[in-house]
Amino acid sequence: MPESPAPRLAPWASQAPLSRGRRRPEPPAPTRNDFQRDRDRIIHSSAFRRLVYKTQVFINHEGDLFRTRLTHSLEVAQLGRSIARSLRLDEDLVETIALAHDLGHTPFGHAGQDALDECMAPWGGFEHNLQSLRVVDRLEQRYPEWDGLNLCFETREGILKRCPLALATAMEQQEPGGVGRRFIDGTQPSLEAQLTNLADEIAYNAHDLDDGVRSGLITLEQAREVPLVDRHCCEALATHPGLAAMPPRRLLAETIRRMLSAQVYDVIAASQAALDAAQPADAWAARRCRGLIGFSEAMRHDSAALKRFLFAALYRHPQVNDSTARARRIVADLFTAYMADPGLLPPEFRDPTDAARGVSDYIAGMTDRYARREHQRLTGQQLFLEGT
Repeated sequence: MPESPAPRLAPWASQAPLSRGRRRPEPPAPTRNDFQRDRDRIIHSSAFRRLVYKTQVFINHEGDLFRTRLTHSLEVAQLGRSIARSLRLDEDLVETIALAHDLGHTPFGHAGQDALDECMAPWGGFEHNLQSLRVVDRLEQRYPEWDGLNLCFETREGILKRCPLALATAMEQQEPGGVGRRFIDGTQPSLEAQLTNLADEIAYNAHDLDDGVRSGLITLEQAREVPLVDRHCCEALATHPGLAAMPPRRLLAETIRRMLSAQVYDVIAASQAALDAAQPADAWAARRCRGLIGFSEAMRHDSAALKRFLFAALYRHPQVNDSTARARRIVADLFTAYMADPGLLPPEFRDPTDAARGVSDYIAGMTDRYARREHQRLTGQQLFLEGT
């Protein structure tokens, strides 16, 4: 059967024809709206392709079935579109933000980010959301007329989830009324950006649990200490008693599928109730309201419990800590080497006015395996062996 047509957008949804546009005006595309055009530019970018070899939780070489930043971004896009369709928000904008939200992530996941932030402390630090915006605004080099991808305001705003006030003020001076403005005014991003942020949380909680159990570092029995997991595991066994005799991965998959569905339906119900009560006149009025997109109180509590479990049992597991320590050392050693000899950098990253930021940009763009190989080439040390 053909797919059902998308519902008409709600009054408070972002509207591509009403976009605030691009920093550099362009004629419209004949077959795509502006949000669709942004999505396509992101998919064809070098930074997007590199996500396939960037860590989610497990270092890329540790297994072929673990999530990477690319598969995670695709899963966020899928969840986000499902929720946006039901809430009559703009699916294309949600998908676009989802696909772009991790473009600035370092190799080795949060370990790499933390190490690069420490290295960059004297020069303003490093934060991957800010770096994602930097990627699409400056670092991608695909067009003869400009650096970056020249994306719409709404896409760029959705990418920048957080920003210190001092930096937002500096951004406002360079781009009055731009993406830094809301951090000064205390307003919200678009409903689509808020939805994508929540879809990101839903995706990484569920899929980090999946990868953690697949890795053997945690068990489903341990995870059932979390009420959200236990409830849906019990429902899966009650509906399909035969699961108890099947390979454990089937019970895990069914449990996670039910968890995802429950969280998606909860967000839809809670958000629709809040939107119906607030009745913002349009997308810009919605930005002045808080709490329009989110979980119910009960689901927020359950999601927080799952997050605490993953932090204690998986993200701080001794084996993950060991990988984290090696990854941080690789990033720190690379930073030290490039700062000592900028000639090691490709010419486009040698910035005489801000050498440290050029080094940071180069390292942040590396994949896990390129960072490992470059570290070995420069130091003679092999901190990761394949499969360890």
